[in-house]
Amino acid sequence: MFEALRKTTSALFDPDRRFRQARIFHAVRVALALLVSIALTTGIDIPHGEWATITVLVVIGGLQHHGNIRKRAAERGAGTVLGALLGLFVIVQGAYFGLPLLTWGLLAVISGYCAYHAVGKGGYVALLTAITVIITAGHGNQDVYDAVWRTADVLIGTAIALVFSFALPAYASYSWRFKLAGLLRACAAVHAKIERGLRDEKERQQDMMKLSAALVQLRSLIPSVAKETDVTTADLEEVQHSARVCISALEMLAAVEPELAGTDGQEQTIRDLLLEMASALESGDESMVRENASLPAPHPDDPSVGHSSHAFLTLQLSSELAHLRDHLSQMASRTRFPYAVRAAA
Repeated sequence: MFEALRKTTSALFDPDRRFRQARIFHAVRVALALLVSIALTTGIDIPHGEWATITVLVVIGGLQHHGNIRKRAAERGAGTVLGALLGLFVIVQGAYFGLPLLTWGLLAVISGYCAYHAVGKGGYVALLTAITVIITAGHGNQDVYDAVWRTADVLIGTAIALVFSFALPAYASYSWRFKLAGLLRACAAVHAKIERGLRDEKERQQDMMKLSAALVQLRSLIPSVAKETDVTTADLEEVQHSARVCISALEMLAAVEPELAGTDGQEQTIRDLLLEMASALESGDESMVRENASLPAPHPDDPSVGHSSHAFLTLQLSSELAHLRDHLSQMASRTRFPYAVRAAA
């Protein structure tokens, strides 16, 4: 029993498994929240309990990364609660005045006001507010009893969703770490193709498109990673810039004639450094990266380069990779970023 519990706990808290099975973790979290909502509303016989369950899905269904989960959960919770209260107000005034046209006009004004703000800052709160008003008030033909219970259901569902939104979240920093490692491994594979004489234009374009797509995915995680950790956005943007420069260098290398001799050792060092950084990011073991893998920055007048574009680009790529490694090392030493690559002492 204890061994099974230990394995389960290890699986739950293993970063690699949490990243690779992020959708499964998210699905389990939402399913458990749904069961709690059903059990709670059914157990104490709350009228219209299905609205609490619907609210759970609205609030938590699309939340995954912990870096934006607090902000998004707060926005969804605020919009849902505000909409429920406004919907209750619409029902109460409808019961008091008994004027359907006034009720419809209020619904139209509220929806229009929310739509006006839905296309700007705080737009998600405004959109959910309008949706929840209609959920709670309908077309104004709900009685006060139903409206009160629908409001209570929405509040219950929001509370359940907010509690479960923090249960086993998928950290954006995990995704950033493993996606960067995957990008570096893909760069190493493309570099190996270039050394072997990659000349098929279609294959080269496909490889570069895949690298560019991976870079875009990496970029989208930066705001969430910065919120989860004490790493600044500027530091993460610097990593993004280095990765973009490396991809550009690879694309140019693929377009020029390869060097017949003299760069074999440098090219092997490039691939070794790429793979070492990838392994270090995946394992969190910075000692896997060799400090002496750096190469000097290239210069057009360097006699070792001569007139070879291939040799110059090779040195440029090596220099940028060394800069990337050093920057990750500095991030690890200055911040609480335990899986950043740190140069071995």
